[in-house]
Amino acid sequence: MKYSIFKYLAVFGIILALASCSKDFLETDPIGKMDVDQFYSTDEEAFQGLVAVYDIMQWTYASAEWNSSFMLKTLPSDESNTGGADAGDQPKYQELNSFTFSAGNQAVKGVFELNYFAIYRCNMVINNVEPESEARKDIIAEAKALRAFFYFELVSQWGSVPLNLVELAPSEYQQPPATTEAIYAQIEQDLDDAIAELPVKSEYSGSDKFRFSKGTAQMLKGKALLYQKKWAESATVFDALVASGEYSLTTDFATLFTKDQEFGSESVFEISWTSAQNYDWDTFTWNRYVESNVQWQLCGARSITAGDFDGGTSGMIAGWGFLPPTAELYDAFDAMGDSYRKMATVWDVDDFAEMGGFFNTDAYQNEGILKVKYGTFTSETSTEPGAVMELNYGTNYRLLRYADALLMNAEAQYRAGNDGKALQLLNELRDSRQLDALTVAGEDLFEAIVAERRLELAFEGVRFRDLVRWGKAAEVLGKYGYVEGKHNLFPIPEDEMNNNPFMVQNPGY
Repeated sequence: MKYSIFKYLAVFGIILALASCSKDFLETDPIGKMDVDQFYSTDEEAFQGLVAVYDIMQWTYASAEWNSSFMLKTLPSDESNTGGADAGDQPKYQELNSFTFSAGNQAVKGVFELNYFAIYRCNMVINNVEPESEARKDIIAEAKALRAFFYFELVSQWGSVPLNLVELAPSEYQQPPATTEAIYAQIEQDLDDAIAELPVKSEYSGSDKFRFSKGTAQMLKGKALLYQKKWAESATVFDALVASGEYSLTTDFATLFTKDQEFGSESVFEISWTSAQNYDWDTFTWNRYVESNVQWQLCGARSITAGDFDGGTSGMIAGWGFLPPTAELYDAFDAMGDSYRKMATVWDVDDFAEMGGFFNTDAYQNEGILKVKYGTFTSETSTEPGAVMELNYGTNYRLLRYADALLMNAEAQYRAGNDGKALQLLNELRDSRQLDALTVAGEDLFEAIVAERRLELAFEGVRFRDLVRWGKAAEVLGKYGYVEGKHNLFPIPEDEMNNNPFMVQNPGY
């Protein structure tokens, strides 16, 4: 089952029309279009404006010319290579993997702009919806939480950027960058407002599970505080999330990232897609309106032949070869003795051969490793007659997950001097992942948290930014081209620099 976000796709045209209407331009209102102050006058219209924000989250992770936030966050890490057909396939992603990207990189530009497009839609809701009902109060709070999310994406990856809290006219787009302190302060304020108003996860009906909850806002605030090194404050927020009782660790990591466990006990926030459209090559569109998650097909292994597994089938089908895992990641699981999570995250040639499968390791940048987490499995796509399996993956992306919250809490507790609590949290996760408890302390405890995050959160878009904030990026990624002081942040896109005289480029670009 998918959720009511898809019911409101038709509203996006209305919202876009609102964005372009101007009474200074036309004295007569266009027929069939509402003025902004009229559109947001009911609970239903306010909710439609909110759904338009969630729609952009789909764009930034799977479509919109494949300027993917998932790829932008993952490729600079040591988890994968770029892959694809060859060195000329998707140059924007080849550059990210080799740290040769510049301010003109199209993925950097696309994700930067999409975040601001989403912030614009958040501001439309926040500034035009009147809090005249409980539903509309919740919608305003939700839009603030979403605005905080997009500003966190910007400040954590680009640093000082413009802070816009109102919808701007084109003539007002040129804004000076705010300090990172001011941006984080606004993020915290928006999340505090949301936490005070939003329902907890269990209070949402099935059709509303895709929405930000109180717990989502708490986790995002804890993460924002952690990135600012406000250790004790971060730990306090994460403790409140744990104490809510709304989340728990699953004992079935092998299926945690499949459709069967969408919005499950570990899920704090997901981006939704559907396989129900049954696209074929004639009906599929490579744009922002597609409702399936074609990114998993793009990142599936090239030239594989699936085999038997436990008397059945591995279910894995060939993809288009992007994001092939590194052998270094595979070896890290072996070094920890973590076969349980390894087999749910990556397979090597021998693992696949034991299932009767084969894949061609001559594919570009392939190191003999298959990505299993968010893999190309028939169970995750449509097998209906006429549907093309490659075009219909419906797997949701787990953007915020309880296991991540526990590990961030463990890190915050450690930094705040609470080694005992940090170790307790770390061992709680390890127990659920069939690993023995640790008895480490001090720096060894921190390194254990680092190692646990690498394996638990592989291919979830956190590894690169973790290495940067820990000061470990040069040590780990220097051999790939990372330069300390330059690659800590992405460049401000070339178009922004050319069109905004107040912008300042990040160091090194």
